[in-house]
Amino acid sequence: MTIFTCATCAIEHPDSAQPPEVCEICSDERQWIPLSGQQWITREQLAERGYRVLIEEIETDLYAVRAEPKLGIGQRGLLLRTEGGNLLFEPPGFIDDAAIARLHELGGVAVVASSHPHLTGSSIQYSHRFNHAPVYVARADEQWIRRPDAAIKLWEGDVELLPGVMMYQCGGHFAGSSVVHWPAGRGGAGVLLTGDTIGVGGDRKSAHAMRSYVNNIPLPAEAIERILDTVLPLEFEALYTAFGVLSEGARATVEFSLRRYVAWVKGEMPE
Repeated sequence: MTIFTCATCAIEHPDSAQPPEVCEICSDERQWIPLSGQQWITREQLAERGYRVLIEEIETDLYAVRAEPKLGIGQRGLLLRTEGGNLLFEPPGFIDDAAIARLHELGGVAVVASSHPHLTGSSIQYSHRFNHAPVYVARADEQWIRRPDAAIKLWEGDVELLPGVMMYQCGGHFAGSSVVHWPAGRGGAGVLLTGDTIGVGGDRKSAHAMRSYVNNIPLPAEAIERILDTVLPLEFEALYTAFGVLSEGARATVEFSLRRYVAWVKGEMPE
């Protein structure tokens, strides 16, 4: 049996003799299937092509975990270290022994989680290499689970992943789209990990949220307002997404940007 990974989104699928006909994640309107059609790869094939996992510190107790060369949509996973254990947030769609060894050096993995289905990568494979660490999936996104496993823990509303580290369901991009709040981050000023629940603008000084980023499908005002209602009570100086970072003043930037978004979709902004 083989673990097949979708070449477009890099999400693992169940052990099987043959790959599925299609990746349901990529056939959804928020993603895409290439013009060349559905393609599948395996970890062994990726290793033969020279893929590896790089783990680099980006601030105290926070590490980027990414596959090189670019795999799937190219997200950057994060390892958050705490005294109560480590969170592996949105792991890449590739895993190798060198990465596992490095993660052990950094204290291992106690919990695996993702902001939404697009960024689950090889969560189950990582879980299995760390004593079947729980993999948290929002109950609202249960239908999108591509590789069912006993390690998966469904949750809703909010959940404490580790002592002092909370995950909050915001909705928006997906019904279960979530953020992780790390109050102790940035020297106590707070850090928010958002995946694609909240994105960082190309100008690196704004934030946004969409139903589909690649297909330009917006969210209604009420969805944006729910995101604001969820994150504004939290204190955070920095915000890390799967693709970018707001290094300072992140909470104020999110509030300004998303309130501007609401004004535009409500037709309240001047031409």
